Amino acid sequence: MKKMQKLSDLGQAVWFDNINRSFIANGELKSLIDEGLRGVTSNPTIFEKSITGSTDYDRDLIKLVREGKSAVEIYETLVLEDISSAADILLPVYEETGGLDGYVSVEVNPELAGDTEGTIAEADRLFKKLGRPNVMIKVPATEAGIPAIRTLVGRGININVTLIFSLGHYNAVAEAYISGLDDLESSGGNVSKTASVASFFISRVDTAVDRALEGLGEESLMGKIAIANAKAAYARFKDIFSGERWQHLVASGARVQRALWASTGTKNPNYSDTLYVDNLIGADTVNTVPPATLDAFLDHGTVEQTIDKGAEEARKQLGTLSDLGINLGEVARKLQDDGVDSFAKSFEALMESIHEKRERLLGD
Repeated sequence: MKKMQKLSDLGQAVWFDNINRSFIANGELKSLIDEGLRGVTSNPTIFEKSITGSTDYDRDLIKLVREGKSAVEIYETLVLEDISSAADILLPVYEETGGLDGYVSVEVNPELAGDTEGTIAEADRLFKKLGRPNVMIKVPATEAGIPAIRTLVGRGININVTLIFSLGHYNAVAEAYISGLDDLESSGGNVSKTASVASFFISRVDTAVDRALEGLGEESLMGKIAIANAKAAYARFKDIFSGERWQHLVASGARVQRALWASTGTKNPNYSDTLYVDNLIGADTVNTVPPATLDAFLDHGTVEQTIDKGAEEARKQLGTLSDLGINLGEVARKLQDDGVDSFAKSFEALMESIHEKRERLLGD
């Protein structure tokens, strides 16, 4: 049995954190699905690299320029075509798994991260425009994003909540999802048709915390806090989705909001290149992996239940970190702010690149 299928047997789905036109057109996506891939995620940085770093989109871009489309209209047309195509290819997975997997995620404009109403309007518009049941709209777990998530789930829109770095972020996200399902049920909606994942970012936590530990001359916790943080989040997940309030929704067919491990490419070359896959395997989870990490895992990764192992040690590590004076909550807030800024800069860079190509083509 293939490794991704073995992970599926343990309750974990593998999604692919990358998308581009050639990946879809040349059959690579379909090939990975045959090996057990269960979904695809995207973000503004991925699309910036895909559109500006290849000639795959030039023919369509020229056509759109000649039609008089603006840079934003060109961007949306190109991106939504890729998302639609990938969703269509993944639709059999969605149907075979009863709506558990087979999703493609696309992010709202990152410039809306501080705008609740703008996020709601944009997510609602994108979901309706794509018109596919196996699309998830990515909304960041910012202060403005949390109420948007509740509203959108309450409208029956699938949401991939992104940029979660702390238990504080996660608690707010899970509450927004459950409250949204309550709202959906109260309005007569079908909660069994709505899905969500909570994307907990992993490697960036180690990058930030390791830097602080190095400054203290403390090496014992380096490369360990991101996994400890994720294990704590998984324990919280099991608590939240087992109580009386949740059981009421289960009776109506509601699905748990699975924990999704994002940013699982290893950034420190001194660490195993499968560190954030091997140690986060468990039921009701998703790991969205970048290409190099997927290749590494398929080559030499280990398939076994690990997410709930060493839970007590993880708690001790987080406690020791606090005793050292490193506030993980503050680190998480900074990481989330930086993540929003990074996606916004990628979006701006992509808009500028499209604008430049547009102006050049109009001048030819």
